[in-house]
Amino acid sequence: MTGEPIRVLLVDDDPLVRAGLRLMLRGAPDVDVVGEAADGADVPDAVRRHTPDVILMDVRMPHLDGIAATRALSSRTGRPPKVIVLTTFDADATVIEALRAGAVGYLVKHTPPEQIVEGVRRAAAGEPVLSPGVARALISHVTEGTDSRTRQAHDRLARLTEREREVAVAVADGRSNAEIARLLHLSVGAVKLHISSALAKLDLTNRTQLAVLAHDARRHPG
Repeated sequence: MTGEPIRVLLVDDDPLVRAGLRLMLRGAPDVDVVGEAADGADVPDAVRRHTPDVILMDVRMPHLDGIAATRALSSRTGRPPKVIVLTTFDADATVIEALRAGAVGYLVKHTPPEQIVEGVRRAAAGEPVLSPGVARALISHVTEGTDSRTRQAHDRLARLTEREREVAVAVADGRSNAEIARLLHLSVGAVKLHISSALAKLDLTNRTQLAVLAHDARRHPG
């Protein structure tokens, strides 16, 4: 990030929630709430008008839910804004669906204010907004699922080089770039290159999606 404030768009159908988030973020000198939207259907226009860096996105909205809105953003060319999903439940399977759709992470609505601000900063920096323990618990919650999804994930991961797969597994374990570098005896720059290469080969938009895919593939018996 440059010295410019992080531009944030709030998307929630509850005006009280939006007001609370705006008030909460106003105290951070490096964060600027540039706009609001009350439904996922309003997101494309809001993104064009406000060019946010980060979106705090509610899941359940009356016309277009946050997952569908996130998926639509992820399909855009260029650099779409980073999406943090907001949810009431910290083990809701819809959160993982949002991660699959391209969100960089999630925050429950009762998260302490300082952690929400830090989550915005991490998302803007391209980091997942999930602690390693919570990431594993959430991903495991839904990746106990179908054999077909597991096989598909395994086949997709097979497109990577051995080193890229090692990096992907380390990402799935919630390790930072520096930790991966130490574990695999690489430079941090090399880790970033392997992650970028893996994302491009797999047509993914962020490392959280790579982590989900690696968790799915890990369940494959082969």
